Amino acid sequence: MKPALRRRDFLRLSALSLGGLAASSLTGLNPQDEIRGPIGLGRVTIEMIRVYNQPDSLSERVGRLWRDELVEIYEALPVPHRADYTPLWYRTAQGYIQSTYIQRVECQRVNPVLQTIPPFGSLGEVTVPYTPTYRYTRTDGWQPLYRLYFQSVHWITAIEEGPDGSPWYCLLDQLLSVRYHVNPRHLRPIPPEEYLPIHTDVPTEEKRIIVSISNQTLTAYEGDQVVLHKYISSGVKEERPPAPGELSTETPLGSFRIQTKMPSRHMGNGQLTAEIGAAEYPGVPWTMLFTEEGVALHGVYWHDCYGIAMSHGCVNMRNSHAKWLFRWTNPVFEPTDYYIRREGTRVIVTA
Repeated sequence: MKPALRRRDFLRLSALSLGGLAASSLTGLNPQDEIRGPIGLGRVTIEMIRVYNQPDSLSERVGRLWRDELVEIYEALPVPHRADYTPLWYRTAQGYIQSTYIQRVECQRVNPVLQTIPPFGSLGEVTVPYTPTYRYTRTDGWQPLYRLYFQSVHWITAIEEGPDGSPWYCLLDQLLSVRYHVNPRHLRPIPPEEYLPIHTDVPTEEKRIIVSISNQTLTAYEGDQVVLHKYISSGVKEERPPAPGELSTETPLGSFRIQTKMPSRHMGNGQLTAEIGAAEYPGVPWTMLFTEEGVALHGVYWHDCYGIAMSHGCVNMRNSHAKWLFRWTNPVFEPTDYYIRREGTRVIVTA
């Protein structure tokens, strides 16, 4: 039997799982705001963002919010121009923040726990702002590992005793082939019908995807008919040529084919670390690779800014859009697949 963490230590560590709602005063909100209440909740996805007293980055700075702080959003204000490189300003109790590095999340949504896991595993989606994970080794016992974030997707491979002695989900890290554990109430098992292939009667050559770098859009066609048209975030422009061995941050131009589809992929440097903010992105959802170097179409959980180049080369999409495209594209992915590698839908990237 694996030794459990001491209850005091476990409670201290697992308190991170739902995050802590940023302490805030209602100063600055009018009575109507207090009656209406917030329209949503956001999580800060980078080290720090600034709070302003007006929806303008040239206005007075009145505070800061730090990575993984949760903030109540009272109003979303469109920006009439793109000078600030953000599509929205959010009004909060503390002031105004830009939406670029705010992930809209839900709080304290817990899920029923599976009693058994299918032989091929089960996909699970994180439904809380973030949740800690733990890895067990004989030498070190239970140790914290990654934080998993809202709407990231992971392969559940087993139900095993967790750090508190109760059943937890065991996850498989695709990149490093390691097993680790997560509180099962923080993952929603995704039923296979949610990601079954769609439009399978359309021949492969009738489907194509056009990514426009200048417009920052993705358009999917069946013949001449548009079936999806959305803003994306492509790779940022290089300030200098990449050094030998470095990959370009620009999305490559040309005609490609989807090569590999994975509903969950670990992107990053490949470190086993509990460091918050490390360049590790486990559970990147609905990934469709179209180059041998690993450039892909995929969902994201670390920014919320589309229509502007933001990535390190991939084509970033909102998770719901990436999920639809994952189901629509070839090769066809079946629920019993862990991944599928075969030439599929054409992807044309234009300047």
